[in-house]
Amino acid sequence: MKKKLIAGNWKMNGSVAANDALVRAVVAGMRDAACQVAVCVPAPYLAQVQMLRHGCALELGAQDVSTHEQGAYTGEVSAAMLKEFGVRFAIVGHSERRQYHGETDQLVADKAKAALAHGITPIVCVGETLAEREAGHTEEVVKRQLAAVIHTNGHCISEIVVAYEPVWAIGTGRTATPEQAQQVHAVLRAQLKAATPQADRVCILYGGSMNAANAASLLAQPDIDGGLIGGASLKAPDFLQIIAAAR
Repeated sequence: MKKKLIAGNWKMNGSVAANDALVRAVVAGMRDAACQVAVCVPAPYLAQVQMLRHGCALELGAQDVSTHEQGAYTGEVSAAMLKEFGVRFAIVGHSERRQYHGETDQLVADKAKAALAHGITPIVCVGETLAEREAGHTEEVVKRQLAAVIHTNGHCISEIVVAYEPVWAIGTGRTATPEQAQQVHAVLRAQLKAATPQADRVCILYGGSMNAANAASLLAQPDIDGGLIGGASLKAPDFLQIIAAAR
């Protein structure tokens, strides 16, 4: 039986001092965690957090990865570079990357492929905007986004993690109800089952303002296998409460 996964996405937050306090508190508080726990940190802090997590079960994640192996790609970070810092997970296709950097479904699929080639698990983000939900296009949007990843990575699609993050619920304080979230997770699970007989190995995370107050009800849903946590992952007590809810 697969363990749930609670992954913190620090986004563009942190400092050397703040990271030290946060990671030490999380490591101390998660000693008896029943789930996998990871923190996806800004690239400049990978080395620091790698040292802080040494010898414990906390996994390290990156917030992006390049499709390129090396070369004249200023500002890009390759999967091979991430691997040297012990990175286990890499977020690809976060809605903020799609919105602010124009990332396409195919680019996200190619980033997932680059991560997988180096033994890094991509956390593939999918999700609809408020306008798309109100127009009744939620299922169409998330299936299209995941289909690109399945098509490009078909033979190893069971090695990915999927994160459903309704764009209208990210950083807004609004959260999909457990029933709304489960409905979309069930659609994604069915799509994965059509692609691989090992679909049940794939963790499907909920990523829309999960917090200490709503984590237990969301994580109780049959197809919600964990959370991609934004703001709450920057506060050790809140993050640890979510980890505890994943029992």
